[in-house]
Amino acid sequence: MLMRIIYINIGVFVLLRLAVLVAAVMGFDGQALIHAIAMPAQWGMLLRKPWTVLTYMVTHYELLHILFNMLWLYWLGRIFLEYFTPKQLAGLYILGGIGGAALYSVSMNLLPHFAGQSAYLLGASASILAVVVATAVYAPNYRISLLFIGNVSLKWVAIVTVLIDLLSVEAGNAGGHIAHLGGALVGAAYALMMRRGHDITAGLNALIDGVVALAKRRKPQEPEVKSRAAGSATASEPTEAELDRVLEKIKRSGYSSLSDSDRDVLFGASRKRNV
Repeated sequence: MLMRIIYINIGVFVLLRLAVLVAAVMGFDGQALIHAIAMPAQWGMLLRKPWTVLTYMVTHYELLHILFNMLWLYWLGRIFLEYFTPKQLAGLYILGGIGGAALYSVSMNLLPHFAGQSAYLLGASASILAVVVATAVYAPNYRISLLFIGNVSLKWVAIVTVLIDLLSVEAGNAGGHIAHLGGALVGAAYALMMRRGHDITAGLNALIDGVVALAKRRKPQEPEVKSRAAGSATASEPTEAELDRVLEKIKRSGYSSLSDSDRDVLFGASRKRNV
């Protein structure tokens, strides 16, 4: 699941960069493609593009942005999976992204400092911060090795990361840092609730499972086909007359004289006998 999430992010990044490149060559506005899947700050625009609440969290455009995010997700995601399941990782990733989007949207529309600003949110950072903080709250004394620093407890990694985002709200990319804090709050809530035996991702995962099951039921069923070296046979069974005809042909001319349809009859009879 961890690698699937990473592959989705990388796939969206590559497709977006290629699409923007083609649009630029053809004389179109490539930024419009980014804005189609990035989450707008203004509520009016968000109502017209509600899907961006989900698509923004797998959308990157800058190479360093996705590189550091995916490395961060890989390292901390592996630790998360030592305590929780892959489904819980996926559920928390989505909930963390939604939490980041919610705090970002409320802040950008209700706080006077951001009033009237037209901005877009993109990137997996809020989702990743949810995973980081959840792991740190659940296993605060888990020790990891950091370059130039040495072994440190995971709780300090989370604390420093959250403090950096908190102190950076007044700097550039204020909306992005606010979204990170929203993801961190979701991660903390997840870990605290898990300590009490309640999984806040359970409802979301049940919904996803239901959608997948519904899609499978609606998918047309292909006819059963049995393959073999010489060809294939359908689930239909040969009649006794067909089998007698093929056996008589073998007696007269040998097995090599059989056509593909004759061999299918023999294969069908053999399958029926072995059922």
